[in-house]
Amino acid sequence: MPDPCIQLPIEFDVLATFVSAVAGALVAVRRGYDYVGVFALAFVTGLGGALLRDGIFLQTGPAAVVRDSRIILAVLAATLVGAAINQLGRRLTLFVLVFDAVGLGVYAVVGADRSQAAGLGHLGAVLVGVVNAVGGGVLRDVLTREEPVLFKPGQYYGMAAVVAAGVFVGLTACVDGYEPLAAAAGAAAGIAMRLLAVRYDWKTRPLYWKDPKQHRGSVG
Repeated sequence: MPDPCIQLPIEFDVLATFVSAVAGALVAVRRGYDYVGVFALAFVTGLGGALLRDGIFLQTGPAAVVRDSRIILAVLAATLVGAAINQLGRRLTLFVLVFDAVGLGVYAVVGADRSQAAGLGHLGAVLVGVVNAVGGGVLRDVLTREEPVLFKPGQYYGMAAVVAAGVFVGLTACVDGYEPLAAAAGAAAGIAMRLLAVRYDWKTRPLYWKDPKQHRGSVG
């Protein structure tokens, strides 16, 4: 059972797990994995960030996945949904993007909420919320031998998680008793930022950029 100090119901955790796991399942389907591989990548993507949250940062007891069977059932459902979408013959890139964005926003809020319940301060809650949001995607990319999206210049990813967690923590600090609305606002802000960044190609830039012409001129 969830800790009574937690402000958001376990359904938020289940939703975040499901949508993140669907994104992982679709990546696995796109790579031609079998059902075991699809489930494994869905599991890592859907629960990687939550396991980092519970096992490393909060250490409040057994992870949520082994305390509530609905979470593992969400991963199983995500595996089936990923397979079903593939059978429909739809383009998977858009589905991965949308599910990943939703998982990013919702998980950032869930992680921040669990952190506050464990007694962390505002900045600590935002940090753990971001790790919760991006952890599964980073582990997924590492396992599939892709450079993690989080590390590369490009459309806002980690910043979207910061916005989601920051909006939730800020609203809950200012107003008591409206945590589900604060969670919805925070998740929506993160999801919108991520999708709009992709739609309009808002990008971060490298911290250090070397002109390729200068680089070529210095060789030989």
